[in-house]
Amino acid sequence: MPNPKKRHTHSRTRSRRGQWILTLPNLSRCPQCGSYKLPHRICPNCGFYKGELWVTKKEKSQPETEK
Repeated sequence: MPNPKKRHTHSRTRSRRGQWILTLPNLSRCPQCGSYKLPHRICPNCGFYKGELWVTKKEKSQPETEK
């Protein structure tokens, strides 16, 4: 198994690693509510996927006041 004969310099290593950049995810619009979502996933805002309701949104319940 070949091994490196000499050590790579910091500048050589860092110039190679400088190409590692973060990219933003590709977002698409939900046809139901118009918010941005990841493609091929259920919309976190309305719960629709391909025109069908998959997840019902939980509504916040008000705590009942004791009398």
